[in-house]
Amino acid sequence: MITAEIKHKIRSVVGPENALDSEIDRFGYSYDSSFLPLSRETRPELVVRPATTAEVAEVMAIANDQGIPVTPRGAASGRTGGSVPLQGGISLSLDRMTRIIELDEANMMVTVEAGVRTIDLYNHCAAKGFFYPPDPGSWKYSTIGGNVAENAGGMRAVKYGVTANYVMGLEVVLADGTILQTGGKAQKNVTGYDLKALFTGSEGTLGIITAALLKVLPMPKKRGTIQVLFGSLDEGCKTVQRMLAEGVVPASAEIMDRLCLDAVAKLGKLNFAPEIKACLVIEIDGEDAAALSAQAQRIETLAKGCGAMAFRVAQSEQESDELWTVRRQISSAVAALAPHRLSEDISVPRASFPEVVRRIQAISAASGFPIAVFGHAGDGNIHPSVLCDMNQPGEPERVHKAIDEIFAAALAVGGTLSGEHGIGMTKRPYITQALGEAGVKTLMAVKKSLDPQGILNPGKIW
Repeated sequence: MITAEIKHKIRSVVGPENALDSEIDRFGYSYDSSFLPLSRETRPELVVRPATTAEVAEVMAIANDQGIPVTPRGAASGRTGGSVPLQGGISLSLDRMTRIIELDEANMMVTVEAGVRTIDLYNHCAAKGFFYPPDPGSWKYSTIGGNVAENAGGMRAVKYGVTANYVMGLEVVLADGTILQTGGKAQKNVTGYDLKALFTGSEGTLGIITAALLKVLPMPKKRGTIQVLFGSLDEGCKTVQRMLAEGVVPASAEIMDRLCLDAVAKLGKLNFAPEIKACLVIEIDGEDAAALSAQAQRIETLAKGCGAMAFRVAQSEQESDELWTVRRQISSAVAALAPHRLSEDISVPRASFPEVVRRIQAISAASGFPIAVFGHAGDGNIHPSVLCDMNQPGEPERVHKAIDEIFAAALAVGGTLSGEHGIGMTKRPYITQALGEAGVKTLMAVKKSLDPQGILNPGKIW
């Protein structure tokens, strides 16, 4: 229970207009982009919007002293319930912390506050000729703090990696209000434990990330887009494997099945021949047009050797956008096919991608649920979407059984429960199956050490 006295203390820190407790504000901060049902039980008692790290530290000191649960929040674009305040308390929104503090061109690093949008960081760096590669699907509105907390990936991960590959340092407020600085601009640093890596992907359960020091790269001079159509998903996956084995590393390699293509076709009035069962959209980059042409020719040879039925290279920026439209519209297009869609995020060894897709297709056939499959073929990250109607009697139980089987399929081939969306609430039941008793016990020991009262994002991961 947050008393009037505690609210007064918090308002004296952040200002009365930034500590909200109206019914509509509490409702607005009770959900995220996951497929969890709305509930009065997940409404925070107080929404707090600090503007500085010092304010975050003071709020956390008050919360720690009173044992108040605190759920950090960015743009709420997460898909696993990570920013849903399961135990009420405080919803701590970092959306006012939007400063790009410094672009250090000499060291090729940028320092930003947690509330900076991913696309704004990208554009800021691009204007100076630098490149911040991580591009989660929500990059137009997701924030850097959330990206770091979830270790967000994106379509460019096959060549450029995920958020963790760019985190050089973090500013973190611990549960008791202590401000911790980790990492720095030195390229090599093995002084003590790698705390920046510990907090990256910790989903707000160990501390509140308020700022990040991130590595940037020179902006690629040229980019190109390729669309390849296949008679099977296996052929598309095999093409990507052959490319990587031959040293052709695309910036991104996105694959989608026939159900996805049919869904997108309905939105965009596109047509795919009946024999087309899969589509691969590839982005390449390089120093000049000659380099792109050479890559495209090698990819075409490899793709046709794997059974490609059509190969198209974009000849203009407009044509490139048209080819990428197929991939960008998948999420909304697939969602329009059924009353409800439960989208998952599994990651498997690249070589196991075709096998897991076959298992998912078998799960679809046995359960009777259409399951659309798309994902990042270049790094084994698959997003199966189960299409259903959760209002039908018995449907939720059958859907969750199908999802259980999808997770089991990923784990059976040495994969993981999540490639870029985290564990949050929705994957908690599977964490021990994925990590083992010893793994969970070790993680919980870390949690207990940094957050002994368990006030930071309670109810997440386990």
